[in-house]
Amino acid sequence: MTNNTAKPRYLTKSRFKLAVECPTKLFYTGKPEYKNIKQEDSFLEMLAEGGFQVGELAKLMYPTGYEIKSKNHEEAELETAELLKQDEVVLFEPALRFGNLFIRIDILIKRNNLYELIEVKAKSYNSADPKLEKKTGGVMADMLPYIQDVAFQAYVLKSLYPTASVASYLMMPDKALAVSIDGLNQYFKIDKSGKQIDVQVSPLAQAEGIGSPVLVAVNVDHLIDFVNHSGIEFPGGVLSLHEAARNWADAYSKDQMIDPVIGSGCTKCEFRADIGDVLKSGFHECWKFANGWNDGDFAGGTVLDLWNFRGKDDVIQRGARRLSQITQDDIKFKVGSEGLSNSERQWMQIAGIPKEHDKGGFYLDADFIRAEISTWKFPYHLIDFETSAVALPFFKGMRPYEQIAFQFSHHIMTEAGEIHHVDEFLLAEPGKFPNYEFARALKTSLERDDGSVFMWSHHENTILAKIIQQLEEDGDAPADKDALIAFLRTLVKGGERAMVDLKVLAQKAYFHPDTKASSSIKKVLPAVLKTSHMLREKYSRPIYGASDGIRSCNFKDFVWWRKHANGTVVDPYEFLKGSASALLGDDADVYMEAEEYGIAEGGAAATAYSRLQFESLDSESRSQIKAALLRYCELDTLAMVMIVEAWMEYCDA
Repeated sequence: MTNNTAKPRYLTKSRFKLAVECPTKLFYTGKPEYKNIKQEDSFLEMLAEGGFQVGELAKLMYPTGYEIKSKNHEEAELETAELLKQDEVVLFEPALRFGNLFIRIDILIKRNNLYELIEVKAKSYNSADPKLEKKTGGVMADMLPYIQDVAFQAYVLKSLYPTASVASYLMMPDKALAVSIDGLNQYFKIDKSGKQIDVQVSPLAQAEGIGSPVLVAVNVDHLIDFVNHSGIEFPGGVLSLHEAARNWADAYSKDQMIDPVIGSGCTKCEFRADIGDVLKSGFHECWKFANGWNDGDFAGGTVLDLWNFRGKDDVIQRGARRLSQITQDDIKFKVGSEGLSNSERQWMQIAGIPKEHDKGGFYLDADFIRAEISTWKFPYHLIDFETSAVALPFFKGMRPYEQIAFQFSHHIMTEAGEIHHVDEFLLAEPGKFPNYEFARALKTSLERDDGSVFMWSHHENTILAKIIQQLEEDGDAPADKDALIAFLRTLVKGGERAMVDLKVLAQKAYFHPDTKASSSIKKVLPAVLKTSHMLREKYSRPIYGASDGIRSCNFKDFVWWRKHANGTVVDPYEFLKGSASALLGDDADVYMEAEEYGIAEGGAAATAYSRLQFESLDSESRSQIKAALLRYCELDTLAMVMIVEAWMEYCDA
């Protein structure tokens, strides 16, 4: 396929990274006719991690630096070349081109013939435990893309200045260091208009005002040497960096597709649209090309759909493509001693639910669930937390990527069958550390009785353990520190009221084909709504948030069980699409779709919290975001309620 254009097409560092993932992606990137669920500008990912703040803070560490601001390739390239004629200079975003290779280096320092190339990343790093290299040699897998990125830039720089001495660095937030001032993150306000992003740096954020550095520059020359020696591995083979850059730049400049090599990496392909979508799907085009398929061949699922299966590349290599082509020889089958094993879940996904265990389109181990329920105590407390962990902490004394707990939702279920959203907590005002108030509010909420407390996944356990640690280590801890610690310890693993993980129960005792074996609450909820007669009868009436029905903090007379025009049950999270727009702005649809493919991984609330902290927002927008956060979190705990109600119904059937 060829579609030559007059405009120069260069292999940039982001396109090089994309090609390492899959060279065929170069053909799809930047083309509006192809769906791209990651978005090229990665705005929301950068926002969630604090990447914009990290980049601006790095510049403040070099007060004599000069920024090349032109977005025009040729103008930026000419300005860079002129400035590099100086003996000593520090440049931000200098533009360098060698043939069809074009890069913008984050920070470039020239001292005569010595060049320091600094790539700034929001990637977490711990100087006390670096974990850059494998014990057996080579680069750690999670660091390899970053090292390859720097290696590519160093290659272009050395190609342009072959007699120069080049030292290469990754600059990253160091988790071993704590910020020494309050509000460091908020020094960098973000304005976004369409694709235009502007970071406003506070006048307070001068070099002398940023406190102790939390960004460290780590020399990676030896790791680049490893990459240069071992080559670049990608789907389809291994090439030297020079060969890979040359081949990919040539294909991209000519807009020629590189033949796809399919494998497990296709699972998270961002160029994916549903069959029949208005936009094209690069994923489906690749699989059709590689397998000689048509649209109908995708109907039964592919090997990529198999849940938690690490042998995808092996079965693809032996010729299996369809889910139905996987055999028990491919799976290390094991019967679970306590509930379903992973392989049993996988096999149900492949072969269907055995007739003797089919409860009407789903599997439920009623005996297992009854045994679990027998250990629970009414009233049941169903809790969901929303948290944030960013590169540059919002508060003094915190370390990069240290957790903030800013929100919880709380439903109760009584022995008489009453359901109520009893309370909630949200503290997202800029500059206010929420963790201790969060713990205090949770204590007030749960100490009314000694009923069982429920979570969905171990995340809540992790957060409470972190708050305990913060209270213990804080030299200026609140007066009720001991009482808070004692309370929190009752809820974590080993405590007398340790939270029950419903996700573990779902994984061991429940399976519905629609979930594709996942135990995500957003997969399980639509499945139980589809099969539970009780949920249909109860929630198809406007009782939720009604004066004589179920108490709610954020909904009034709401109907949760509804049908689409085609007769399928509506996923309750679809009702909150308007709220998603408030949380995430114009990028909401793309972000939510990205979540479907494991790209965003449930970070919508964390992204919204970040927006509330450092994005320039008017009071109405702030109120809308807070209202959306409250509605989403309430639905998360209501989802837990509905799932438990359905399981109880199934057990009594």
